[in-house]
Amino acid sequence: MGVSGSGKTSIARALADRLSLRFLEGDQLHPAANVEKMSRGIPLTDADRWPWLARIGDDLHAAAAAGEGIVVSCSALKRAYRDRLRAAAGGDLNFVFLDGSRDVLLARLQARRNHFMPADLLDSQLATLEDPKGECGVVSVDIDAPVEVVVDNSLKKLSAVWHA
Repeated sequence: MGVSGSGKTSIARALADRLSLRFLEGDQLHPAANVEKMSRGIPLTDADRWPWLARIGDDLHAAAAAGEGIVVSCSALKRAYRDRLRAAAGGDLNFVFLDGSRDVLLARLQARRNHFMPADLLDSQLATLEDPKGECGVVSVDIDAPVEVVVDNSLKKLSAVWHA
């Protein structure tokens, strides 16, 4: 979880591969209206996000009901969003908060091509973000490192949560 440009897709996909789990790209579950809104530089509201989070929650619930693990990339910027996903999962749900400076995030967004989320929305995402540090089941990982290092650090921190 984290704001746009934090590496959610790359890190989640790599975590899923390492853990031999299914990967779900949360952005693919956004309704077309959300994608259109963001591509025009308009920040999403809570009302825009609830149906999207419900779709992600459905996948989390189905995986938990089947006794399967899943790795999902999702911004989950507010505690209420994370709580909604926890409730939908109906079981253990941990978050890796991909934490980085505005400068690192902005540079990544400006270098990114063919993505609906413009760099102009970074500040609105940072304003919406409710820092999850200290929340149960959340580990924080610095993103200013190569993907493999971020994945290694994520797995180390998750291991501590899983064995607590």
